[in-house]
Amino acid sequence: MKDKKVATRQSYGETLVKIGKENENIVVLDADLAGATKTDLFAKEFPDRFFDLGIAEANMLGTSAGLATCGKIPYASTFAVFATGRGYDQIRNSICYPNLNVKICATHAGVTVGEDGATHQMLEDLSLMRGLPNMTVISPSDDTQTKWVIEEISKIQGPVYVRLARLATPIIYEENQKFEIGKAIQLGEGTDGTVFATGVTVAEAIKAQEQLKQQGIHIRVVDVHTIKPIDKERIIKCAKETKKLVSIEDHSIIGGLGTAISEVLTEEYPTKIERIGMKDCFGKSGKAEELMEYFGLTANAIVEKFRD
Repeated sequence: MKDKKVATRQSYGETLVKIGKENENIVVLDADLAGATKTDLFAKEFPDRFFDLGIAEANMLGTSAGLATCGKIPYASTFAVFATGRGYDQIRNSICYPNLNVKICATHAGVTVGEDGATHQMLEDLSLMRGLPNMTVISPSDDTQTKWVIEEISKIQGPVYVRLARLATPIIYEENQKFEIGKAIQLGEGTDGTVFATGVTVAEAIKAQEQLKQQGIHIRVVDVHTIKPIDKERIIKCAKETKKLVSIEDHSIIGGLGTAISEVLTEEYPTKIERIGMKDCFGKSGKAEELMEYFGLTANAIVEKFRD
């Protein structure tokens, strides 16, 4: 893991420009937040293919559906709380039901939105999106993975929800790292435990892995970048090979990564898993790193699970 930190929303904006040069069918829509979502980078390069719909998220998503029916590949972007909250009806009925090729890329997800406070900290978007038929749900962990995701989803058909963060996080992967939608990435071969993580919490899981190693406890970290379809094979393999299972996410423990893993284990290989996440509560206003510590979404929280 490198010292350099990049916010995945920045990686998103830069990659839009790259794929926009390669495919003229790619169009980008935003809801008056282009500076924050970094879609302004695409707007400057391709003004004729960028559409700012204003503070009208439902309209943005409906327009995206219409563009998809005309052969375009729309990337619709706004904050996660607005994309999945205000636009849920349009996502469900106008995009997922007809299985249209719309890519919803939502930034500023989770409690790490920070000072914007509880109203803007979307903690249930993974739950909402993975419950929709036809929807692929992805939560990348670093700059390298995000760039891959944004390019890769332009090549597949159907609705996709990508969860991006405001907080700058360490670069975990080299540029030549191979990824595949639906296939989690395992880091390490420890047998004392497995930590399943997604998004910004993958870096925290790696920090915990290093701290625990110094104490003679060897765990593996599994980066579950694809929440749906989830990697059942990897989950079952880790359940069989390691003594303890823990999940961590910057999301509610209801309906998110931990729940998705629990569903797999219940049906395939009944095993206990301890879930770290937002415990059925709203967030607070504060600095992102301090909020992660306050709500127990850090490496220290993982280490405590294994000390127990």
